[in-house]
Amino acid sequence: MDTEYPDVSDLPVEDAKQILRSLCRGRRSELPEGKRLLTAQRLADLGMDFCRGADTAAVYVNVNAEPPTDLLIDRLAEAKIRVLVPKLGPGLTREWAEYVSRADLSDQAPGRPPSPSGPAMDSRVLRDVDVVLVPALLVNTRGERIGQGGGWYDRVLKEVGGDTRVAAVVYSEEFVDFSLPQEEMDVRVPWALTPDGVRHMNATE
Repeated sequence: MDTEYPDVSDLPVEDAKQILRSLCRGRRSELPEGKRLLTAQRLADLGMDFCRGADTAAVYVNVNAEPPTDLLIDRLAEAKIRVLVPKLGPGLTREWAEYVSRADLSDQAPGRPPSPSGPAMDSRVLRDVDVVLVPALLVNTRGERIGQGGGWYDRVLKEVGGDTRVAAVVYSEEFVDFSLPQEEMDVRVPWALTPDGVRHMNATE
């Protein structure tokens, strides 16, 4: 937690979020390929432990410089765990589809994660999954999360069942101990998955 972040506590919430998002995106764009590869391996190892005993896991497909989940997804599928990944429709449509293989994924729109070819299921399917792994740019020790700004995952998380293990996935330096700007619609998460380990928070405090 030694990475420096600006104090945005006196700014309007959306302005504060945009400053932090811009900083995180810039830092991510400068990550060396070797760190990305090591992160993918660490997240796969730790993610498999986090998903131990699960029958179904819902996992984001990484794009751009997001913490990579591709290796984890493949390992989950190889372990016969059913994997659901986002299948994005128009606007903020929140749908999921079953992951079959890397070759089955195809790009649907620029900047969006590739989607499976199978039938789409709305986010109510998450009520019955065991694990949900969502992307974030920052997450703190109280479970506050800053995402990319579209609100897609905040809406998704409202559909998740009470017994589901939910973790935000971030690089180690993006797990922080200061308050993050939050709005009423923002949903806290009880876990953070980083290359350094799995952190549990009390997301209700």
